[in-house]
Amino acid sequence: MEQKGIAPNETMQLHELLTLKNLTLTKSVTMSPLVSDEELKTILQNDVTTAQCHIKELKGLLEKSSISTPHNTKC
Repeated sequence: MEQKGIAPNETMQLHELLTLKNLTLTKSVTMSPLVSDEELKTILQNDVTTAQCHIKELKGLLEKSSISTPHNTKC
């Protein structure tokens, strides 16, 4: 039997990952202006770019969820 969408428990796990990624993105963006070392600034900028990509992917997966969430509810 083929199941369409993502199960409720998987949706909750995706929400947890999305929350963590949002937190790390916020921290990297907030800390970037405070850093004087160029190498560390580059690492933080790479982290911002990667986190934004991951957040976009996670949101795409949440759209396949079998339960309604504020992010994928269509009006």
